[in-house]
Amino acid sequence: MHVERITVIGGGTMGNGIAHVCAQAGRTVTLVDMDQDLLERALGTIFKNLDRQVKKELISAGEKEAALGRISTVTSLEDGVAEAQLVVEAVPERLELKESIFTILDEEAPADAILATNTSSISITEIAAFTKRPEKVIGMHFMNPVPMMKLVEVIRGLATDDETTQTVMELSRELGKTPVEVNDFPGFVSNRVLMPMINEAAFALMEGVAEAEAIDTVMKLGMAHPMGPLALADLIGLDICLSILEVLHRDLGDDKYRPCPLLRKYVAAGWLGRKSGKGFFGYER
Repeated sequence: MHVERITVIGGGTMGNGIAHVCAQAGRTVTLVDMDQDLLERALGTIFKNLDRQVKKELISAGEKEAALGRISTVTSLEDGVAEAQLVVEAVPERLELKESIFTILDEEAPADAILATNTSSISITEIAAFTKRPEKVIGMHFMNPVPMMKLVEVIRGLATDDETTQTVMELSRELGKTPVEVNDFPGFVSNRVLMPMINEAAFALMEGVAEAEAIDTVMKLGMAHPMGPLALADLIGLDICLSILEVLHRDLGDDKYRPCPLLRKYVAAGWLGRKSGKGFFGYER
């Protein structure tokens, strides 16, 4: 199936990034969020990111305007998915929220539409069980920032069929991404490997092994990482890191995934990283 009409659910950082790359690749995009103000901010972010690409001469001004013209916004989930061939859900990592959304998607989206989730850790199989079309439910895990990062983890649930998988793999390539097919295990590949590193960096900071800048410098200069684990956690969002670690700890049952108490403390304090202005490092807002 060739996908032309895509609906993205959620106007936050990941949702607006996914809408951006889909529109830039020539797809008709409907961006859905219940908060009209958030939708307006999302469009503003997409405009700024496209403008940045124009200034870097990655795209032309005409291509920027064409991409913006392909994006529409609605606050009604039912209206937003009525004609979608592919729906990509990109809402916060709460299973009960995803359950309510996928129940509506199953009822309102066309019977042949693929229902994808951008979840970073929750079971695709569990999400698919909220629908009557589990063979058409799949994980499509983009990396942040979406317009820049090439990887898409394509995660098959227990019932996901080959046609759905191949359609999403091919679409990912057409979006300029590199899809990697993985199976449905907690954290998939990316976060199963990444989050223990971030968590251990937080433990090293909590235990006074070194200051935050020193920890990140060791990983950047010693391990050739482009960004240190604590700065990366701030970029991802400490609340998101905590949520993923909790899923890994619960579903794999191994204490090596136990979230660092300092990470919990920072999240409880509202120190969520870049988006709040403070995390392991401070940021101007």
